[in-house]
Amino acid sequence: MFKNYLKIAFRNLTKHKAFSFINISGVSLGLTCFLLLALYVKDELAYDRFHEHADRIYRLNRTFLANDGTESLRLGHAAPPFGPLVKQDFPQVEEVVRLLETGALVKYGEKRFSEDQMFAAEANIFKVFTFKIDQGNPDKALENPFSIMFSRPMAEKYFGNEDPVGKVVRLDNQFDYTVTGVFEPLPSQSHFHPNFLVSFSTLNDNRVYGAEGLRTNWANNSFSTFLLLPKHYDAPKLAAAFPAFQNKHIDPKASKYSVLTLTKLTDIHLRSHLDSEIEANGDIQYVYLFSAIAIFILLIACINYMNLATAKSATRAKEVGMRKVIGAVRTQLVNQFLSESVVLVVISVVIALVAMVLCLPLFNNFTQKQLSVSALLDPAFVAILLGITVFTGLVAGSYPAFFMTGFQPIAVLKGKIASALKNGKLRQTLVVAQFAIAVTLIISTTVVYNQMHFIQNYKLGYAKDQVVTFSMPDDSTIDVEAIRQRFKEHAGVREVGRSSRIPSGRLLDSWDAYVMKGDSMAPTQINIKSLSVDEDFIPAYQIQMAAGRNFSRQYPTDRTNGFILNATAARLLGWKNPEDAIGNRFGYGEMRGQIIGVTTDYHFESLHQKVAPIVMFYQPGHLGRVSVQVAGKDIQAALAHLGSVWSNRFPDVPFQYEFLDQRFGKLYAREQTQQLLFGIFAGIAILISCMGLLGLSMFMAELRTKEIGVRKVLGASVPSIVGLLSKDFLKPVLVAILIASPIAWYGMKNWLQDFAYHTDIRWWVFLLAGALSIAIALFTVSFQSIRAALMNPVRSLKSE
Repeated sequence: MFKNYLKIAFRNLTKHKAFSFINISGVSLGLTCFLLLALYVKDELAYDRFHEHADRIYRLNRTFLANDGTESLRLGHAAPPFGPLVKQDFPQVEEVVRLLETGALVKYGEKRFSEDQMFAAEANIFKVFTFKIDQGNPDKALENPFSIMFSRPMAEKYFGNEDPVGKVVRLDNQFDYTVTGVFEPLPSQSHFHPNFLVSFSTLNDNRVYGAEGLRTNWANNSFSTFLLLPKHYDAPKLAAAFPAFQNKHIDPKASKYSVLTLTKLTDIHLRSHLDSEIEANGDIQYVYLFSAIAIFILLIACINYMNLATAKSATRAKEVGMRKVIGAVRTQLVNQFLSESVVLVVISVVIALVAMVLCLPLFNNFTQKQLSVSALLDPAFVAILLGITVFTGLVAGSYPAFFMTGFQPIAVLKGKIASALKNGKLRQTLVVAQFAIAVTLIISTTVVYNQMHFIQNYKLGYAKDQVVTFSMPDDSTIDVEAIRQRFKEHAGVREVGRSSRIPSGRLLDSWDAYVMKGDSMAPTQINIKSLSVDEDFIPAYQIQMAAGRNFSRQYPTDRTNGFILNATAARLLGWKNPEDAIGNRFGYGEMRGQIIGVTTDYHFESLHQKVAPIVMFYQPGHLGRVSVQVAGKDIQAALAHLGSVWSNRFPDVPFQYEFLDQRFGKLYAREQTQQLLFGIFAGIAILISCMGLLGLSMFMAELRTKEIGVRKVLGASVPSIVGLLSKDFLKPVLVAILIASPIAWYGMKNWLQDFAYHTDIRWWVFLLAGALSIAIALFTVSFQSIRAALMNPVRSLKSE
């Protein structure tokens, strides 16, 4: 019996080639998109789950509160004393491991490279995290000071085929480290990716950090601290004890301005978006979004099949009637039609798998991921794929199967079914559903595009084009002024400024601010971010002064007691006009002086954040970032000059730079990816929907062949017949636009709330999406309508 089902299924597929092609193409396309997005979602949900104790590892976070109790700084890092004290006060915590991310110039023989993703790690790191150790003893590799472990790619980079263990490398031209092991790189689904692991005990050396600092420095919140808790331990119970813990070890009021929290390791990538993270994280909202898109596109493909199969039922109604007359029961007919559906879906799945493999490299390029076809061999994914195949086949074929097999033989043979199918309400409902999804994606894509265009053209308050940035070596003996003058010897170098941070980064430093109240300095309630700059920083970025002046070398006191505020800081401190702030006494941390200038507001951070109040002042030990404004068109010549000056002064340090506009672009990489994927999948959704409309128009024209012939004989023109056939398909498209518009508006309005500065959703976006959908639908339907209208009426009436 089953063999007979398959034989008939293949016979019908080959008999109705156009119908089969449209259905297989639509379902294949929908499944390809679904599989690609499923791989993406699976990859996102897999982050950090490869660790053996993933469900028991928690990260210690520290949040600082302003005087009014609001959060002023949220860090995924903590101060170094917390780790040992947590282990001491909470013996139920099995392990505590601290990591400090750093970078260094690594030299071995003639090879020297500036490296990042280097972590000072405590010796028990391998008891908490799961690493694959290729060489070395994991229990002892990081015990001794000045020990270092290389990842396998880094070991090959420096040592080639040599055995790295026991070799000595030099870091920053200061310290010799002994290689004690080699580890395999962590998978891409990790929230941190160390290239090197340095023994944490090295930090006890006063030349590196100092043991006293590790014990008492509560201000340096640069250490990632992870806790390994017992199985089934109540993490919130531990977190509830942190206020008293801080009050005990820092000061009695510490919990008033400092809050400790715990984040589960497996939640970091998708649910942690703090001001400091080891790497840029994903977002669970994007997982939900792409999951919904995957399901919707697959649903559109299923709707296509249901629509076309239902419409095609008019031509198979007599077949159903005859089968029933000769004794076929409904169950047999249902099985027949479901088997046809499943066969079609199986063919589509095979095509989709091939298409997915071919599209995967391009998809990886779009998403900046390393998705692999090997993920398809995962038993869970195989089970999901099989489930999708069966589910899609049954869902797509369910209505046609039960609808067609419910026909009464007498009604079929009298021809009543065909006339009923011409005005199928379910068919119109399904067209509305699939076009509503497509229109929603079109509107969303347009809004995302508008926001990205808004960002690219938004006036940031500073010049980001043709600004080259790099870091200066941390060496107090460097004559920075001499190097600056050498840089400016080239005509293409306009300004050379230095600062503690550069625009496009985060402002993470802040201290208490003080202003004059009466005869004394009093603390304010304003959380003002700090930025250490020299006299050339403001000119290098062409930041405008709203009042007062810039720092000047002509006034030596500017370096000791001069402050410059941005307009937001001046306004929040109570000065209505920038001019009112000039000359006023001001205090910041331990520094006291006066305000000499106020700049216009500039967007130091991304447009996701509002302009923060900023105070700028001179701190000679915190000016490690250099910003060079390059003028003219010959940028390469200017860069060559900078590199030459650098090489002469720092022959052992590679000159590594980047353009600020590239850093700026990275701030919105996620949104740019979203824009691209939205556009692609919106186009695919429209394409699948139009394929369905084309198929429907073909079958409806076939059903109305006699009607068209009679109308032409009675004098109907070709345009009137085209309009008659087209309007039935345009009505559900119009309804879909009305349904999709408020849904898309609500969703994109919420999306835009992630930006402190964003474009508005304008009326023309909905008009454009609607007009585009109508035009595409009309073009698709008109193709078949015109063909039907041009048919010779004699032939159409004769065929009836």
